[in-house]
Amino acid sequence: MTIRQYGWNEYWINQWNGIAGQQADREVLTPGRVVGDFGSKYRILTDAGERWGELSGRLRHSLEASGDFPAIGDWSAVKLAEGGQAIIHGLLPRRSVISRKAAGTQPKEQIVAANVDTLFLVSALNDDYNLRRMERYLIMAWNSGASPVILLTKADLCDDPGSKIAEMEMAAPGVPVHAVSAHTDCGRDALLPYIGEGRTIALTGSSGCGKSTMVNWLCGADLQLTQEVREDDSRGRHTTTRRELFLLPDGGVIIDTPGMRELQLWEDEGGLDLAFADIAQLAVRCRYADCRHEREEGCAVLEAVESGELEARRLQSYHKTQRELVYQTAKEAKSKRKGGAGSGQKAASSRSRKYGWRRELED
Repeated sequence: MTIRQYGWNEYWINQWNGIAGQQADREVLTPGRVVGDFGSKYRILTDAGERWGELSGRLRHSLEASGDFPAIGDWSAVKLAEGGQAIIHGLLPRRSVISRKAAGTQPKEQIVAANVDTLFLVSALNDDYNLRRMERYLIMAWNSGASPVILLTKADLCDDPGSKIAEMEMAAPGVPVHAVSAHTDCGRDALLPYIGEGRTIALTGSSGCGKSTMVNWLCGADLQLTQEVREDDSRGRHTTTRRELFLLPDGGVIIDTPGMRELQLWEDEGGLDLAFADIAQLAVRCRYADCRHEREEGCAVLEAVESGELEARRLQSYHKTQRELVYQTAKEAKSKRKGGAGSGQKAASSRSRKYGWRRELED
């Protein structure tokens, strides 16, 4: 196995030469990708093979203030130590960051995966199918920098998958939607354009939607444990409990992530308007530039609801999500002013994308 098989390409080589190459006199460093995230330990893939990795003391100290620790998919600068260890000295700047609000009352960011090209948003065609939930996943995807693709799994359980595709396309303007079934081996060819050498795809969705089954199907091997969903509500258990990255036989890599019982959005970087592109386009015709689409005269969005052009429930979902993001932003700002938990989280995210690991090596 080589790092090229795991996504190392000309873009990353240029990043490495521009940053790590200048530091060659300080450390004997080699590039490696985080292919397994086990909390305080990581699995790192280098050209010397796969190794257990841990942070250098200096890097750990610099990251404890920001919370911006390595994530699955990160490209790291490591020093290969005796005993088969890989000491992580820094991270290359991220191209994309998939994140959510961490569980709990404090405003903290949890990075789900990094450096993903295509994010498969998975929803099963059973009783767990939910348009409103998919709108939230789309916001997360658009904010990440990865390209979203919706996968409607377990198509063999649905009498009319075509109608579900059409319904989802209305709720996700401009986003590709595919109905697939690993059980009947249906729809795999439609996913091949997103897969290839040097590309990284990731799967996210609620528990029991079939992510692990999709990994096994696309990889052609039983790599991930799967379980049946509950018959009463079509909900699944957390079969995947950690984040791992796997090689695909058609080239490229795939990241499986634990299922989410509830997706709490982090911050909005334009994802809301992209996920609700139909509302954003209607809003251009509103009489007032600051129209909130609630009771204003001359509101093109409300007129579209009245005429049936726009579903009322979609506008309600837009307002609800917008309020949530405003509340989250205010809560984060308040936490920063107090210097409490979550302080620096937003800055950490932007810093990691722009500066990566130079911070530790240039101090």
